[in-house]
Amino acid sequence: MKEQIDLLIELQDIYNAIDTLTAKRVDLPQALQRIGEELECLKRELQEDEDRAGALKADHKNKETALKNNAEQIKKAKGRLLEVKTNKEYEATLKEIDAIQAKSGEIEDEIIRMLDAIDSAGEIVKLRRNATNERRAACEEEMRKMKEELESIDSELAKVQQKRDAVRSRTNTGVLKKFDMIKNRKSGKAIVPVWKAVCYGCHMNIPPQMYNELQRNDHLVLCPHCERIIYWENRGTDA
Repeated sequence: MKEQIDLLIELQDIYNAIDTLTAKRVDLPQALQRIGEELECLKRELQEDEDRAGALKADHKNKETALKNNAEQIKKAKGRLLEVKTNKEYEATLKEIDAIQAKSGEIEDEIIRMLDAIDSAGEIVKLRRNATNERRAACEEEMRKMKEELESIDSELAKVQQKRDAVRSRTNTGVLKKFDMIKNRKSGKAIVPVWKAVCYGCHMNIPPQMYNELQRNDHLVLCPHCERIIYWENRGTDA
């Protein structure tokens, strides 16, 4: 019976491996999708920062152009002062010059504030670009490893399934039937170890007499609590 119990232990490990590989075959594509979405988000955020910096530079250029236009208007207005023939025209021209100069002063103040904003936006873009490039490199490496693992899963799964079939063929039919029945009822875990009279399926203590009986390995024993197949796992001195 010990040989049959050993086969069941091996079979349980194989089914655990199959479950892990099957879960990865589902989880890895989802993880790849999440990383792809993160990369798109990083790209979008960087583009938004670059757009803000670009808009500030464009606005700055427009204000510089407006300042030059005002300077031309002031120059022309001052030229007209030499041509006016009445005090009223002279005063009107002076008011025009004053208004243009006042507007130019406002534009100059805006340009000074804008230069600070442009510098800040440029620094933000620089930091964002460096962080994005660093994260992108890490994501691409992570995705590469995931894709390699995903490509190997089917072949690994085929090998494990072949090993499962080989072990099942060596297992007693009656024992195998009991194993399958319990595995289906207990979320895939049919056989669990017991150490120091504690079942590692339900973490409950089993009766002392049953624990002594279990160590003989001469027949299948079920946990009285979780009803899984149990076996004694020798981890050293049993105290």
